[in-house]
Amino acid sequence: MAQEPLATAGNYLHIYDFRVQAGHEAEFIRLFEAFDYGADNPMHKSPAQVKDGVLCRDETDPQRFFLIAEWASVEEHARILPVLKAMQPEFIKYIEGGAAAFKPRYVQVVLSTPDHILKAAAS
Repeated sequence: MAQEPLATAGNYLHIYDFRVQAGHEAEFIRLFEAFDYGADNPMHKSPAQVKDGVLCRDETDPQRFFLIAEWASVEEHARILPVLKAMQPEFIKYIEGGAAAFKPRYVQVVLSTPDHILKAAAS
């Protein structure tokens, strides 16, 4: 059993589900990484970000990507998102539909593995 839950009950995940233009997947990943880990990413400056995001690629559709991260506040993430988009990061030019298609779905974490279960599994 895993020793740490993916997310904590009461927090929120943002889940982006988007497609990248065919033939530009590698360049998209490179540009996304450069922006995401750069000093100017406003998301990383917020104390409401609980766990840093992960960029995932669909196993059967190499143009489909998901971006998932854990936040303590949907409102805070939604407040910062227009700031990020106004910066016009280069990676967005490769998303089918552009900035309009780069929008998250917010989900609340309603259950995560309790500590006593995790500790028992580690024993």
